[in-house]
This record gives sequence, C-alpha cells and structure tokens, in this order.
Amino acid sequence: MEFNMFMNDVVKVARQEMVEAGYEQLTTPDEVDEVVKQEGTTLVMINSVCGCAGGIARPAAAYMKNYETKPDRFVTVFAGQDKEATARAREYFTGYAPSSPSFALLKDGQIVTMVERFEIEGHEPIKVVQKLEKAFDEYCAK
Repeated sequence: MEFNMFMNDVVKVARQEMVEAGYEQLTTPDEVDEVVKQEGTTLVMINSVCGCAGGIARPAAAYMKNYETKPDRFVTVFAGQDKEATARAREYFTGYAPSSPSFALLKDGQIVTMVERFEIEGHEPIKVVQKLEKAFDEYCAK
C-alpha cells in the first residue's frame, strides 16, 4: 500500500510539471484524435515516471515552450497511466516502436520526426532540447 501511495505522488508530480509547462493533457483516445488530426503541427510528449529519462524529458519539454519557433499545439499523454490515450497516440507514430518518455512531432496528423527514449536517457537535457529545436526549425517554421 505504501508503494502505491508513493507512485501516485510521483505520477501526480510528473503530470503537474507538464501542465505547469503549458502542455494540454490528453487522457482519452477521443481527445488524442481530436487534437492530432487538426491542421498544423503538434508536439506530443509521451510522459513517463521512468526516473532518469523522465527527469531529462520533462525539463526539456518545459524549455521548448519558450523556443521562438514552435508547433501549433503542445500536448502530453502519460504512458502506463492513460493507457488507451497513449495507445491511440502511438497509432500515429508509424515506423517508431513504443518509447517513453519520448517526443513525437506531427504535421497535419502525420508523424514527421520523433525523439525516442534512447535519445533522451543518459543525455543532458540540452541535447534533447537541441534535437527538438532542429525539428521545430524544420517543420514548424511559418
């Protein structure tokens, strides 16, 4: 029981970090479809409680809200928590294996690039930021 209470607190903090950073939480498959199918660009942050990688991904995600060139929408699904929403989001990530935490950039509902867990875990947050900046510059420039 104590472990579950601990994990609930960890999940709550990880969710709150993304909300405070300005990301919209998507918790159902219908919410995912509604947002991802919109015209324009959408960054989907697949959130996770995985210690090292999550502790790198969330600060990088927060930083990206301040980058000059940005997608039209910033959203998040929570792997292992909002399972159906995460599964639906991953249906849009054709060609990429499930990975969390990770970032998927979509344009007009189609995946254009992804920063996967192996590109996050063990790296400094600035390296993740640089990958996202490059993707934003390439796909989000107006």
